[in-house]
Amino acid sequence: MLEEKKLVLIVDDDPDYLFQMKHHVESFGFNVVTAESVAEAEKALVNKPDLAILDLMMETQDAGFVLAYKIKRDYPDVPVIIASAVTSETGLNFNLDTEQDKKWIKADLYLEKGIRSDQLHREISKLLKL
Repeated sequence: MLEEKKLVLIVDDDPDYLFQMKHHVESFGFNVVTAESVAEAEKALVNKPDLAILDLMMETQDAGFVLAYKIKRDYPDVPVIIASAVTSETGLNFNLDTEQDKKWIKADLYLEKGIRSDQLHREISKLLKL
Protein backbone atom coordinates (compact mmCIF):
# COMPACT_ATOMS: atom_id res chain seq x y z
CA MET A 1 0.00 0.00 0.00
CA LEU A 2 1.35 3.42 -0.93
CA GLU A 3 1.65 5.91 1.88
CA GLU A 4 0.06 9.25 1.12
CA LYS A 5 2.49 12.15 0.88
CA LYS A 6 2.59 14.51 3.85
CA LEU A 7 1.07 17.97 3.31
CA VAL A 8 3.13 21.05 4.16
CA LEU A 9 1.58 24.53 4.36
CA ILE A 10 4.00 27.37 3.53
CA VAL A 11 2.92 30.95 4.25
CA ASP A 12 4.99 33.95 3.16
CA ASP A 13 4.13 37.31 1.62
CA ASP A 14 7.22 37.25 -0.65
CA PRO A 15 6.13 35.38 -3.82
CA ASP A 16 9.73 34.65 -4.88
CA TYR A 17 10.62 33.14 -1.50
CA LEU A 18 7.34 31.22 -1.48
CA PHE A 19 8.07 29.76 -4.93
CA GLN A 20 11.60 28.76 -3.87
CA MET A 21 10.41 27.14 -0.61
CA LYS A 22 7.60 25.28 -2.41
CA HIS A 23 10.13 23.91 -4.92
CA HIS A 24 12.49 22.74 -2.16
CA VAL A 25 9.81 21.12 -0.02
CA GLU A 26 8.23 19.37 -3.02
CA SER A 27 11.68 18.06 -3.97
CA PHE A 28 11.81 16.42 -0.50
CA GLY A 29 8.73 14.39 -1.49
CA PHE A 30 5.95 16.39 0.18
CA ASN A 31 2.73 17.87 -1.15
CA VAL A 32 2.72 21.64 -0.65
CA VAL A 33 -0.01 24.24 -0.36
CA THR A 34 1.02 27.90 -0.24
CA ALA A 35 -0.54 31.12 0.99
CA GLU A 36 0.62 34.74 0.75
CA SER A 37 -1.38 36.05 3.72
CA VAL A 38 -2.93 35.01 7.01
CA ALA A 39 -6.40 35.07 5.41
CA GLU A 40 -5.26 32.74 2.59
CA ALA A 41 -3.58 30.47 5.12
CA GLU A 42 -6.72 30.27 7.26
CA LYS A 43 -8.68 29.12 4.18
CA ALA A 44 -5.99 26.52 3.41
CA LEU A 45 -6.25 25.14 6.96
CA VAL A 46 -9.52 23.37 6.13
CA ASN A 47 -7.18 20.65 4.83
CA LYS A 48 -5.18 19.97 7.98
CA PRO A 49 -1.48 20.14 7.06
CA ASP A 50 1.07 17.75 8.52
CA LEU A 51 3.46 20.67 9.07
CA ALA A 52 3.39 24.46 8.59
CA ILE A 53 6.23 26.86 7.70
CA LEU A 54 5.32 30.47 8.43
CA ASP A 55 6.89 33.84 7.78
CA LEU A 56 6.74 36.12 10.82
CA MET A 57 6.22 39.61 9.39
CA MET A 58 3.50 39.71 6.75
CA GLU A 59 0.42 41.96 6.94
CA THR A 60 1.44 42.86 10.47
CA GLN A 61 4.72 42.46 12.32
CA ASP A 62 3.33 39.57 14.35
CA ALA A 63 1.20 37.85 11.66
CA GLY A 64 3.26 34.64 11.89
CA PHE A 65 2.82 34.44 15.67
CA VAL A 66 -0.95 34.96 15.30
CA LEU A 67 -1.20 32.27 12.63
CA ALA A 68 0.96 29.85 14.65
CA TYR A 69 -1.36 30.39 17.62
CA LYS A 70 -4.44 29.61 15.47
CA ILE A 71 -2.84 26.48 14.00
CA LYS A 72 -1.82 25.17 17.44
CA ARG A 73 -5.27 25.99 18.86
CA ASP A 74 -7.03 24.01 16.11
CA TYR A 75 -4.38 21.34 15.46
CA PRO A 76 -2.08 21.04 18.52
CA ASP A 77 -0.20 18.10 16.97
CA VAL A 78 0.83 19.97 13.78
CA PRO A 79 4.48 21.07 13.95
CA VAL A 80 4.99 24.76 13.17
CA ILE A 81 8.23 26.29 11.89
CA ILE A 82 8.59 30.06 11.88
CA ALA A 83 11.11 31.07 9.21
CA SER A 84 11.94 34.76 9.31
CA ALA A 85 14.53 37.39 8.59
CA VAL A 86 13.31 39.44 11.55
CA THR A 87 16.68 39.40 13.33
CA SER A 88 18.60 40.74 10.32
CA GLU A 89 15.83 43.26 9.54
CA THR A 90 15.10 44.56 13.04
CA GLY A 91 17.85 43.36 15.35
CA LEU A 92 15.22 41.63 17.49
CA ASN A 93 16.18 38.09 18.39
CA PHE A 94 13.59 35.35 18.77
CA ASN A 95 14.25 31.77 19.76
CA LEU A 96 12.58 28.85 21.44
CA ASP A 97 15.29 28.09 23.98
CA THR A 98 13.23 28.48 27.14
CA GLU A 99 9.82 27.22 28.28
CA GLN A 100 8.75 30.87 28.62
CA ASP A 101 9.60 31.48 24.93
CA LYS A 102 7.69 28.34 23.92
CA LYS A 103 4.65 29.49 25.92
CA TRP A 104 4.11 32.67 23.93
CA ILE A 105 5.68 31.65 20.61
CA LYS A 106 3.40 28.82 19.53
CA ALA A 107 5.96 27.18 17.26
CA ASP A 108 8.13 24.09 17.39
CA LEU A 109 11.11 25.62 15.62
CA TYR A 110 12.37 29.08 14.72
CA LEU A 111 14.71 29.42 11.73
CA GLU A 112 16.41 32.49 10.33
CA LYS A 113 15.75 32.81 6.60
CA GLY A 114 18.66 31.74 4.46
CA ILE A 115 18.45 28.17 5.71
CA ARG A 116 20.15 25.63 3.47
CA SER A 117 17.93 23.14 1.65
CA ASP A 118 19.57 20.10 3.30
CA GLN A 119 19.13 21.63 6.77
CA LEU A 120 15.48 22.42 6.05
CA HIS A 121 14.92 18.83 4.94
CA ARG A 122 16.54 17.53 8.16
CA GLU A 123 14.43 19.81 10.37
CA ILE A 124 11.17 18.87 8.61
CA SER A 125 12.04 15.17 8.85
CA LYS A 126 12.80 15.52 12.58
CA LEU A 127 9.53 17.33 13.30
CA LEU A 128 7.52 14.78 11.29
CA LYS A 129 9.52 11.91 12.84
CA LEU A 130 10.38 10.43 9.43
